[in-house]
Amino acid sequence: MPDAPTAPTRHLPPIGEGDPAKGAAVRAMFDGIAPRYDTLNAILSLGVDRGWRRQAVAWAVADGPGDVLDVATGTADLAIALRRAAPGARVVGVDFSEPMLAVGRAKAARRGVDVRLEVGDGTALPYPDASFDAVTIAYGLRNFADVDAGLREFRRVLRPGGVVVVLEFPPPPEGFFGRIFRFYFTRVVPWLGGWVSGRPGAYAYLPASVMAFPAPEALADRMRAAGFADVRYRLQTWGVSALHRGVAA
Repeated sequence: MPDAPTAPTRHLPPIGEGDPAKGAAVRAMFDGIAPRYDTLNAILSLGVDRGWRRQAVAWAVADGPGDVLDVATGTADLAIALRRAAPGARVVGVDFSEPMLAVGRAKAARRGVDVRLEVGDGTALPYPDASFDAVTIAYGLRNFADVDAGLREFRRVLRPGGVVVVLEFPPPPEGFFGRIFRFYFTRVVPWLGGWVSGRPGAYAYLPASVMAFPAPEALADRMRAAGFADVRYRLQTWGVSALHRGVAA
């Protein structure tokens, strides 16, 4: 089976790194899809993403953190899961899309979970140095115009010995399963996501941004360069998702 072509990139936010217009374009995209974001996530991931997030939470709270920051928290799924797993911790979620945060606040209130959700940019976090014991980010790092700046910010706000946990989609794996997933990701996801949301550009951007993201070992190297030690990663579901962890040196 030949590789499926990626979705057309016209009218999408900038895909790779280095474009100063990327942040504003991605923010506008997420502002527009916020009302249906959770529903589409559940449909497009077939619910598998819940297990991926559970593993991320387990890595983040393993050392009993007192203060946790979830960057690019979106509608706060990971922040809520972190607070439930570490009920004694202070959990803060930060995102640059206020409409996404509004959905997250309503969700947290319905579930009776106390998390603080604030507007902020992951490449210029509005927190002092050494403020947190753990920093997490789930499927948001590829949206940064400067991934290395984001990683350095994560290191800056972490206390020495604190952990960063990064959950992200790497480029699809090779082999038979990778080809099937690539077809689903580049053909089905943009069509179904665009049809349900009414914003096809947002769901064409998703596979395009994943294809442009660093492979897991390359991301691990960039985490080390940003000041993290003991960096390790685990592939999830045959390499569809990747979970990275590092310690603030």
